[in-house]
Amino acid sequence: MLDEKIFDSREALLAALQEDCVAVLDEALKERDQASFLVSGGSSPAPLYQRLSQIALDWKRIQVALVDERWVEPGHAKSNETFVQKNLLQHAAGQAPFLGMKNSAETAAEGLAACEQAYQKLAQPFDLTILGMGPDGHTASLFPNAEGLEEALTTDSLCSAITAHQSEVTGEYTERMTLSLAGIVNSCRLVLLITGDEKLQALRAAQGEGPVGDMPIRAVLRQNKVPVTLYWAP
Repeated sequence: MLDEKIFDSREALLAALQEDCVAVLDEALKERDQASFLVSGGSSPAPLYQRLSQIALDWKRIQVALVDERWVEPGHAKSNETFVQKNLLQHAAGQAPFLGMKNSAETAAEGLAACEQAYQKLAQPFDLTILGMGPDGHTASLFPNAEGLEEALTTDSLCSAITAHQSEVTGEYTERMTLSLAGIVNSCRLVLLITGDEKLQALRAAQGEGPVGDMPIRAVLRQNKVPVTLYWAP
């Protein structure tokens, strides 16, 4: 279920993935009134979002929503909402309706019901979901052996509350809201965007045998509902 697209340079990767994303979203808009574009944070997708922000799509009809979020207020330096606002929701894409995950609840667990209710209103299945992966094998905020991980991997709901074990990868903000596995695979097109040798080695390890809890990306790689397209460059 993994279609690998390997590039010699990040520039070549970005050009190809930009074209792919535009084609998917454009086709979705031909088929229904609204398209849904689920986006991740992180350094790898930033230049992709900056490119897409300048493409003359009918952004008013493209619902942009987060794959996951730290339980911090919008505007916080570590907020994925802030990241997406700065990198994607500018220029032409500034017209896109946006749905974040952080709400007024004190904790992610307490905010889960409201987040789920909001996400259920998005156009489904999601037309395009951009995933990343950490060197620890996490994707979205499905972190290794996290509190709430088992629920996130088995629930039928779109969203899950997670508390990760603090590490160099998680940083200090371990309380997260994330798409569940069901939410991730509720997509017409799944893209896994990673760069660098360290993450490619982690992906190869995840493709081997071992518990999903140790490398949660395995849950995405092992599912058979929707194919995953890997975009990788050094």
